[in-house]
Amino acid sequence: MQALVIGSGIVGLAVTRALSDKGWKVTVIERNPKPVGASIRNFGMIWPVGQAQGPTFERAMRSRAIWLEMSKKAKFWVEETGSLHLAYTDLENQVVEEYVSAMQGIKSAYHLSASQTVERSPAAIQQGLKGALWTEEEVIVDPREAIWQTAAYLESLENVTFEWNKAVTEINGNKVKSGNQSWEADMVFVCSGADFETLYPEIFAATPITKCKLQMMRLIKQPENWRIGPPLCAGLSFIHYKGFQVAPSLPKLKEFYEGQYPDLLDLGIHVMVSQNGTGQLTIGDSHEYGLHLDPFDRQDINDKITGFLKTFAAFKDWTLESSWHGIYPKMTNGATEFVHQVSPHVWIVNGMGGAGMTLSFGLGEEVVQKIL
Repeated sequence: MQALVIGSGIVGLAVTRALSDKGWKVTVIERNPKPVGASIRNFGMIWPVGQAQGPTFERAMRSRAIWLEMSKKAKFWVEETGSLHLAYTDLENQVVEEYVSAMQGIKSAYHLSASQTVERSPAAIQQGLKGALWTEEEVIVDPREAIWQTAAYLESLENVTFEWNKAVTEINGNKVKSGNQSWEADMVFVCSGADFETLYPEIFAATPITKCKLQMMRLIKQPENWRIGPPLCAGLSFIHYKGFQVAPSLPKLKEFYEGQYPDLLDLGIHVMVSQNGTGQLTIGDSHEYGLHLDPFDRQDINDKITGFLKTFAAFKDWTLESSWHGIYPKMTNGATEFVHQVSPHVWIVNGMGGAGMTLSFGLGEEVVQKIL
């Protein structure tokens, strides 16, 4: 059996891996010389803590296991870091307590004191620190290295072929065209992020989906191999992720932020930092939604991100190495993905929002199992 996968971002790679494991012959068609989209423009966080309890969390944990497996096969850096969500107000600390209580017997969740928090991260600012949420499941990769190395590994398999620099212009039944070239297969999987709008504009228009632009930055390698420990988040992340909705005080915390940080909430800013294997720090991010997003990055948004970050994290060197933005499709109805059958031969797998790194490997297995 043969399959075509359009797009070599994390969703396309996840579907390719799952098909390959089932013994299918897979051809991946990518419009660029290598993956350059949202899959390489993120923190590199595999982030189960942010997922709602139940099937989504289980999918995140399956993805986590696959990331660890793939790091050995594709030979890229990975670290089982866990995560720290810092609390600087009594209300944030209360949300931590409620979350920890709700997660007992379900997953790891520990309420650390201020001194215990500082022991785990020398980057956490001690002044005003009330405590932190510590969870063990989170994993960090460098998304640029991990995505490119995963693609290279899959391409080395006997039953997987990549067609680089080929923009798909038409899908007709089980036939895919790129200019004068064409391919045929038993199944076609469209995993091209927001680009599926160009192939199926009517489906895109009829789907409760939008686009999200995020701005991010990378700081240079920290001196003397200094490490921040786990990725750090502050209170704004509590109201961003569905996983924390089990805390009864969360609406009150959101109301507090609406009065305290209206400018940050208007721009969808919740601030986090992760560190890759070579010591560079990735910081961000903002979330602007719409079908027509500004192509230009705004310095005031980057300033707001770094300004808030400096309220809870201190680094050895704040020198900026690079800044960028990424754009990904996101469902507007609360769904975690868009899996849609176009025809007997064609499926769209899309709409992962900002959780592509966390959920895609698990979703890829589920989709292939369901369809085949």
